[in-house]
Amino acid sequence: MFTGIIEEKGKLKKILSGQSSGSIEIRASKVLEGTKLGDSIAVNGVCLTVTDLKADGFTADVMPETLRRTNLGKLALGAEVNLERAMAAGGRFGGHIVSGHIDGTGVIRSLKPEGNAVWVSISASPEILHLIVPKGSICIDGISLTVAYVDSSEFRVSIIPHTGEETTLLSRRAGDIVNLENDIVGKYVERLLGPYTGSSVSGRSYSGTEGGAGREGGNGSEGGAGREGMSGSRSRTGSGISMDFLREYGF
Repeated sequence: MFTGIIEEKGKLKKILSGQSSGSIEIRASKVLEGTKLGDSIAVNGVCLTVTDLKADGFTADVMPETLRRTNLGKLALGAEVNLERAMAAGGRFGGHIVSGHIDGTGVIRSLKPEGNAVWVSISASPEILHLIVPKGSICIDGISLTVAYVDSSEFRVSIIPHTGEETTLLSRRAGDIVNLENDIVGKYVERLLGPYTGSSVSGRSYSGTEGGAGREGGNGSEGGAGREGMSGSRSRTGSGISMDFLREYGF
């Protein structure tokens, strides 16, 4: 799990992509501290597992699907990327809950300065915009940000100078693609309040380190179906959860 507080900007050193496998090599320094093989590092919000460590960087395996569904496969060599190590159990929770499983991508429409901040407008699919709320959280290229505006075609965030300096967002231009991860709390609420059909959520797949484009095996449990007493022999139909259901399960 991550928090969306970027620790440093790394640089893309090498990327290899084949039909069945790929790897990415990142030049970094701070995120190497205390990191060992098998640890997780979010690269532009994509949770990747470290497979090799060097004095000046690390390597991670990536599936072709990860490269297709995120902006990692579209980056040029030398491009800066946002990096964050997985949150330690005793660490400070500075942003919001970030899984590293990308829900999709958005396109930057504009960057407009206002005072000491910069407004960034991003267009996204209806599936992503549906789960964005004003004053809620959104993860953009691994950065935890507060939504200032949202409508049926785009949303906006306001970037303060510190965030602009410590991340890659303000180096982007209109037309650039960014990785997006919706607030996981909203996704769970939508899942729990929606009708139960016995299948995965709307057929959606997610991206991160493998298992969509996030963590390896990250979507294996099919949205939690099979939770004992919740979805085995009991089904829910119609508009969603009833008051009887909430009373029965202790709400």
